[in-house]
Amino acid sequence: MTGPCQPSRRVVRQAWTGSGFAGGERAVPEETAVAITCNGSTHAVMMATPADCEDFAIGFCLSEGIVATAGEIREIEVVETAAGLDLRLWLADDRAAAYAARRRAIAGPTGCGLCGIESLDEAMRPATRVDSDARFTPDQIIAAMATLPPAQRLNTATRAVHGAGFWEPGAGLVAIREDVGRHNALDKLAGALARQGTAVSRGLLLLTSRVSVEMVQKAARLGVPALVAVSAPTSLAIAMAEQAGLTLVAVARGSEFEVFTRPDRVLQGARDHVA
Repeated sequence: MTGPCQPSRRVVRQAWTGSGFAGGERAVPEETAVAITCNGSTHAVMMATPADCEDFAIGFCLSEGIVATAGEIREIEVVETAAGLDLRLWLADDRAAAYAARRRAIAGPTGCGLCGIESLDEAMRPATRVDSDARFTPDQIIAAMATLPPAQRLNTATRAVHGAGFWEPGAGLVAIREDVGRHNALDKLAGALARQGTAVSRGLLLLTSRVSVEMVQKAARLGVPALVAVSAPTSLAIAMAEQAGLTLVAVARGSEFEVFTRPDRVLQGARDHVA
């Protein structure tokens, strides 16, 4: 796939094989500037993979608190420009008035999770409290993570993007989104789930990345009871997950994982079941 609005393209490269160079091609992910524009004002400019753009726009607005629900976005227009993509959103009247009071223009690099934060206090805002009595067995956590690699089509082709997925007992992997930025992948997933009307209080959020504090903040705002990641968390992410009442499972690889917060949601024993 090629072109500015495609998620990947093929490029020429020389591969060293041990005995010499071999010519050929490799698929690499696209990375382009993507602007989030609300009611005519640019709110953020992110470097992202140009795919699932409407999901990204909705998820970003939800995770940043620009809107409380996807229904508060009246219209989304994806506009291709010479410099990148402009995701133009028009908010409902009451939300537009609230947004006008906090309007600002910001810019951030790939994977930036705190773009637009104007103070230290805002960066460390308390996480949304998670309210769920869901329980998961170790086998379910292991099975959920095993569904990610085969579902990551872009990463299979490029080996260069992050993935975020949502898994639910009895339903399996409900949705997955990919991006060069881990925060972008999570925002895209949040947008997809909102558009689908998926209730997230009974499932697992799956990440192919490390867990930083802003990933926990986004997960808590999404409302998932547990976050499972392939890599380790930061100390601040653990503290934030504890504050939010979020079960944080990390270093989940193969048949092993580590639980850092709310271990009561991870059941043990043959007679355990999911509520």
